[in-house]
Parts: sequence; structure tokens; C-alpha cells
Amino acid sequence: MGLFPTYQKSEVHVTRGEGACLWDEQGRCYLDFTSGIGVCNLGHAHPRVKDALINQASKLWHISNLFPIQGQKEVASTLFRGTGLANAFFANSGAEANEAAIKLARRWGHQVKGVSRPEILTFYASFHGRTLATLTATGQEKVQEDCGPLPEGFAYAFYNDIASVKESVGGETVAILLEIIQGEGGIQPGEIAFLQEIEALCRERGYLLMVDEIQTGLGRTGKLFAYQEVGIQPDIVTCAKGLGNGFPVSVMLGRSGLETFLGPGSHGTTFGGNPLAMAVAGAVLQEMMETPLLAKVEEIGEYLGEKLQERLLSLSGVKAIRGRGMMWGVELDTPVAPFVKVLAEQGLLVLTAGPRVLRLLPPLIITKEQVDQAVDIIVTTWRQVEVDESLSGI
Repeated sequence: MGLFPTYQKSEVHVTRGEGACLWDEQGRCYLDFTSGIGVCNLGHAHPRVKDALINQASKLWHISNLFPIQGQKEVASTLFRGTGLANAFFANSGAEANEAAIKLARRWGHQVKGVSRPEILTFYASFHGRTLATLTATGQEKVQEDCGPLPEGFAYAFYNDIASVKESVGGETVAILLEIIQGEGGIQPGEIAFLQEIEALCRERGYLLMVDEIQTGLGRTGKLFAYQEVGIQPDIVTCAKGLGNGFPVSVMLGRSGLETFLGPGSHGTTFGGNPLAMAVAGAVLQEMMETPLLAKVEEIGEYLGEKLQERLLSLSGVKAIRGRGMMWGVELDTPVAPFVKVLAEQGLLVLTAGPRVLRLLPPLIITKEQVDQAVDIIVTTWRQVEVDESLSGI
């Protein structure tokens, strides 16, 4: 008996975590710059989140959405205060939140635009999930390989290229779906002018503007949501990962008026928004919005970016450094996966974002001292790699 080999597993066997650190079976400590792929924004075993989960677990776990769940109203109200988006649908994962957004856009397109075959424009190098609809929305052939026939209703444009967008929309277009920073696509930030032009186009032609904040949401860039930094107002926002700090929970937020198109019986979920998930999400949002955390993310995130630029750009083989807040990519001129393995051996856990980009997603609670430690490890290890070809085949 075994598992489907769907993941390239690390050789590090983690047994516990606290703050920005993880420990393996031998008791070795690792500095975690993965955050569970941008999930544990508040770090591991955060006291406020842990206490909320334990307290709720002693009362009520699950009753289904056939009954009112008070926590949903409370979390939705908090998100409304943070975004101005009046409606929430809770699910379990980012892909499910994006599925709900796609369904809502199609229903809106049929009923408002009168379009018989609604089309949603997305972008090459994007990533929106692994379900059939969301992998089709994802503009990467490698994600879609051998999954056909794929659903209809998606078109693609080049990111940061407004001319490509205008060429790709048409009479069937009902919405544009984008990431503020393309995560899996190599940490590619959207240019502010481009994102504002997208919003203007949506308003001019009557499209829904949908922003996927699965990875950037909940403080990752220094704001509650990344779109708030660039001066746009989406109609729909999806969020997951950081909302539960490790507990499975996601949400689709929509502006006032869109509730008309997702009424009783039109959509559903068994586990989404259950009491456990809402207790955790509520504690996460309290920590985000009632403490100086977001201001700290801006400060430490800027420090991280400066240190990466200062220490890494001078190294041979480093082509570019991109990012914002606690979301950074280091583009190399060589495949990055072997380097990730070597960094783990040196006590630093990081991710990839495509074949040649090192992705850094530290917890938002990271300190300047831990930033210095991580950058030192990257620099020292890269210099070793340059002179020692025996290091993991790099």
C-alpha cells in the first residue's frame, strides 16, 4: 500500500514547529521560509489561533450549512470591514473559492450580459488551482497536460501587457481573473498602471474584475489584501491559505448585488465554513487587524527585499530579484530545485516558483535577525555551489 506519487517530497521529516522554525526527527532546527506554501502567515503553533481552535473543538465541530453558523457572520463582517465586499461564501481551499468565483461569473454573464457561452479572461503563467475548471483558468500547459477535454470558457492574455488583454477579450467576455503577483508563475508583480488599466477596461465594457488573492491575501504583501496597494477595487476576491494559518478554509468575497446570482441551491459545500474553520479564521483576522502586524510586514518585508538586492544581485548566476512584503523570488540562470535541496541541508527551507526561481515566503512574524540568517545561508551556499560541483549536482 502506498500514496499516489503526486508530490516531490522533501527529505526533511518535520515533527513540530513554533514561530518561524521547524524541527525534524533528529531535533534539528530549520528556518522556515515556505510557511507551508504561504499558509502559516502567523507562524507555527500561534498561541491565539491555537487557543481558538482548542476552545471551539471542545464545543462544536460540524453541523453543515443546513444550520446557521454564527462564526460565518462574524468572519464575513470582519472581512467586510477590511474590504468593503458585502458577501462571502466559505469553502475549504483556494481552488474551491476560485470555482465559486468562476461559477458566479458565468451565472452573472448569463443573467446580466445575456451571454450564452460566457468567457473569462485569465493570464499566461497564472495559477488558480487543480480542479478541471481552475487548471483550465491557469495559463500553464504543464498543469493542463493529459487532463483534457478541458472545459470551455477561458481565454488568455500576456501579463503586464494591456494590448494583449484588449486583443483577447471579445463579445463573450464576462470577467477578467488575475493575481496581483503571479506566484507559481515566477513571482511576477503586476505593474500598477497595468492593473489600473484592467480595472478601467472592466468598468468601460461591463466585465467583472476578479482578483485571486489565494497566496497574496491576509497580509503577505503588507496590506490585508494585495489589491489594496495598487488602487483598484475588485468585484470578486478569493482568499485561502493564510486565512486559516494551516486549517483548511477559504472564502470568495463579492460586492453588493452579486448575491442575487448565487441564491439557494445554486452552490454548496459540506465542510466549508464549519465552526472549527470559522473560529480559526476569526482568530487570524483579529491578529491581522487588531495588532501592528501589517505595519511590521511592510517594515521587515522592505528590509528583506533590500538585503536580497544588496547581497545577491552581485552574485554570478543571479538574474533578477522580484517581490513585495514577504513574497520574493530570486531568478537564477540555472535550474533551482537542486539548490533548494542544498539550502535545506544548511537549515533553510525555501520553495521554487517555476524551474529557475527561488521563492521565499517566510511567516509574517519573521524578525530582522532571521532575515539576516536566511540571506547569509543563501549567499554562503551559492558561493559554495559555484566552487564545488559535487553539491547535489548543481
